[in-house]
Amino acid sequence: MQTTFEIVTRGAGLYEFTRDVAAWVTGTGLLTLMIRHTSASLLIQGNADPGVQTDLMAYFQRLVPPSDHPSMAYLTHTQEGPDDMPAHIKAALLPVSLQIPVQDGRMRLGTWQGIYLFEHRKAPHIRQVAAHLSQG
Repeated sequence: MQTTFEIVTRGAGLYEFTRDVAAWVTGTGLLTLMIRHTSASLLIQGNADPGVQTDLMAYFQRLVPPSDHPSMAYLTHTQEGPDDMPAHIKAALLPVSLQIPVQDGRMRLGTWQGIYLFEHRKAPHIRQVAAHLSQG
């Protein structure tokens, strides 16, 4: 069983789409999610305290600043703006696919876990996440 989730972003940030996925899964099996873009990532993260998302954003901004920051002067792929190559670097460091067990129509996530698209670009985008549920 396969589908594609579309997540509309308003720029850099974490966008939870756990409910969309939960409404789609059925049966028992293994769910695979894969983002179809090279400048965004997928995460399973805590969803109880929004400070988690704020801190993750701040950390990765410090870890990989925009290409116009002096520490990033070595970058050569800068034609698409100062956030583009850093977005590719973040996507190379973070997961672009996830696997989640599904049992009796429910994902086996922990109590405070949610599924997030981590948008690394500043501009709004419509991101696609391919989903495959292998039922056994």
